[in-house]
Amino acid sequence: MTKPTAQPFHPEQRCPLDGVRVLDLSRLVAGNMLSLQLADFGAEVIKLEPATGDPLRAWREDGVAAYWKVYGRNKKSVRLDLRSENGKALLARLIPTAHVLVESFRPGSMEAAGFGPEPVARLNAKLVFVRVSGFGQTGPYAHRPGFGSLVEAMSGFAAKNGFADKPPALPNFALADMVAGIQGAFAVMVALREAERLGGAGQVIDLSLLEPLHATLGPEAAAWRITGRIPPRSGNRASITAPRNVYETSDGGWVALSASTQAMTERLFRAIGRPDMIGDPRFRTNADRLEHVEEVDAVIGAFVGARSLAENLRFFEAAETTVGPVYDAAGFESDPHVRGRGVLVEMEDKELGSVPMHAVVPRLSRTPGALRRPAPDLGEHEAEIDALLGPG
Repeated sequence: MTKPTAQPFHPEQRCPLDGVRVLDLSRLVAGNMLSLQLADFGAEVIKLEPATGDPLRAWREDGVAAYWKVYGRNKKSVRLDLRSENGKALLARLIPTAHVLVESFRPGSMEAAGFGPEPVARLNAKLVFVRVSGFGQTGPYAHRPGFGSLVEAMSGFAAKNGFADKPPALPNFALADMVAGIQGAFAVMVALREAERLGGAGQVIDLSLLEPLHATLGPEAAAWRITGRIPPRSGNRASITAPRNVYETSDGGWVALSASTQAMTERLFRAIGRPDMIGDPRFRTNADRLEHVEEVDAVIGAFVGARSLAENLRFFEAAETTVGPVYDAAGFESDPHVRGRGVLVEMEDKELGSVPMHAVVPRLSRTPGALRRPAPDLGEHEAEIDALLGPG
């Protein structure tokens, strides 16, 4: 299948966050994810990088800085060494011009450099100051380095993820950082509204990686208090509803199936030729099905396993049941819905010619975001920022 024609960047397209300036001192994923959300909707994000660049630039696929190409898009780059007097002087000149400052150093590092919350507020009383760390700015673990893997373990995610007879499973991507970055962008917008529209001052956003990820796990604390039980890992099954699993097709593909309402389960049973299961006391209610989940999965697995992936998808779509394919990156890119909706965009790239990446999300009807520039080379915008600040 041929790839879509590369789309050019649109540097002059107006976006809803035009005029918002973000100074991004962060490193790696969480801060870059946060500032990407703002940049995609028009904020001027100035990456303030050490001489060696954001370490995200070093995460490479076959020698290509794929992560930086995606999470550095729509941003500008200026080198700044916060340990040097020149770097501190430059940051002090930039802060009064900005609306948001993002950092992800170990707690106490900004204070040691002379840019704790109070000095920063004296430079710019309306500044929103985002402090990203593993465990937050307070508490017994505040001083610990907080990589996402530690948080994914401590939060309860790994204990829930995987199969009962296997070790707890960490995600193989930066889940905690991604979740924190999205929550952080939301927090910035709340703080900007309070500071700009309601006449308030700036404030500090204490953004840990731990709390946003734990919040996504649902009522874990409440369930533990109510039941006194820690449910075992259930693999691709759900602990609260059945049927829900992945099933292998005759040609080695996989489909995911979730029938999390009674009506959908009854429709599924009828579709696969087993209406008798609807009245069977082993499968009549969700609680019954959870108790006999092995038998439920055996029936569905046999039906799916007798058909190819394409045959299953056609059958279940016609039956209006909730079944979908299990994709890898190649399958996702070639899916007609992904292509028809423009979930991925093929962007111009001076190194590769073009590179696919996710389109701006979410989609706004009247003031959408836009891809306005590729990820910058290290220090690419220093002359532009120098001219903006003038003699200093």
